[in-house]
This record gives sequence, structure tokens and C-alpha cells, in this order.
Amino acid sequence: MDFGLSGKRALVTGASSGLGLGAARSMAQEGVKVVIASRSEEKLERAARLLGSQSSYIATDLSDPDNAKKLVEQAAARLGGLDILVCNSGGPRAGGFFDLDLEDYRRALDANMLSSIELAKAAVPFMEKTNWGRIIAITSLWVRQPSQNLILSNTARTGLTAFFKTMSGALAAKNITANTVQPGFHQTDRFNELNPNSGATVASQIPAKSLGSPDDFGAVVTFLCSEQAKYITGVSLPVDGGLYAGLM
Repeated sequence: MDFGLSGKRALVTGASSGLGLGAARSMAQEGVKVVIASRSEEKLERAARLLGSQSSYIATDLSDPDNAKKLVEQAAARLGGLDILVCNSGGPRAGGFFDLDLEDYRRALDANMLSSIELAKAAVPFMEKTNWGRIIAITSLWVRQPSQNLILSNTARTGLTAFFKTMSGALAAKNITANTVQPGFHQTDRFNELNPNSGATVASQIPAKSLGSPDDFGAVVTFLCSEQAKYITGVSLPVDGGLYAGLM
């Protein structure tokens, strides 16, 4: 199937590894020109080599939301515009209600909510120029089903989900969609950090009986960016192997 994405221009953050890299790789395979971003220039350089000639990278620290607008402007200048934005960020530190203080929440909100909000606000004017755009945020299944040990992620990513839902209504008539994708357990460095030596045990608790693949996850993100998905907006899509059991 032709997704109608060849020649489109994308910025993917948190894309030096894991789910962000999976999304960037899937889009590059569809002919999208991709700029990837994260903090580590060394990791970005390796990732860009994997993606091929359609890609380049910008190293920046989006734990500070003030860097978000500059990143969008740099990517758009390099690409000659911007059609697709994928907002991804590494998860904040683990911990429950009794483990964290207010400064931990401030850092989590900056890195996992406010930076993505600023990225989206900066990207929309470029999309308005062409009357076409796709904005995706990679959040977490725990927005629907909060984890007792990930209260910072629960809080920041739920706020971002509400922002995207509200933003989608404002942008729909401009042919700009805004959706969030909620990963469950995937084979990433973050998963290994939170679940050392317990991958098989976690997988056994998933109806699909396996961890997710970042490349398969990336293909879902790419579909939501496609021409065929132009009528999908304001959606929060779980990609979790059937782990979430709720109806809503």
C-alpha cells in the first residue's frame, strides 16, 4: 500500500533508539525525509547511518522546553518545511506517591509534557502553509491504566494526552491531524531499565505472549501519518498486544 508519504518532511524526537527510532525508520522506508533528535550526538550519528541518506540529525536537550521551538525551526530550515512531527521523550524516573518531591514533577512536566506542547505549537505554522500536517505524540499505556511505580509518567503524559485531544479539534479543518500512540511493553532500553532480567515474565502476562517490536510500533505511527489516516484525529491508540483490558 502506498501511504502517500514520499517526499514529506518529518521531525522525530527521542529518535536515537527505541520507539522513536522505529518510527523514524518506518517513515524513511516510505520515502519521508527525516530529521531525528535527541541528546546524544553519538547515538544520533549511529541511528542516522541506519536510516540512510534520507535522514539527518540534530542534538538537543528537550528536558528544557525552551529548546523545542529552536529545534523545529532548525529542522524546517534543513528540510525546506515540515509536514510531520513525532514527539517522543524518554520516561522520567520511576517512583510512587511517597518517593518523589515537587521538583521531580516539574522536571517530568518539562520533559514529558511541556516540550511536546512547545514542539507542536512551533510546528503548526509550517503545516498551515501547505494545508497538510500530522502530529503524533508517543505517550504510554499507563495514561489509561496508571502504574503505581510510574507516577511522574502517569501525570505528565496524561496532561499531554489532554492537550493533544484539545488541539486536534482546533486543527482538524486545516487538514492537520493530532493523535497519541500509547505503547505497552516493547523491546527498548527503557523496558530493560525498569524490568531487569524479567522480560520473559512480563511477556507471559501479555495476551500476545511477547514484547512489542519498535519497528512494528513505528509502522503504526507511520500509518497514522498516511493519507489513508486523514480522517483519524484526536485518537489515543493503545499498541500493547492486548494488555489493556478496558472498553474505553
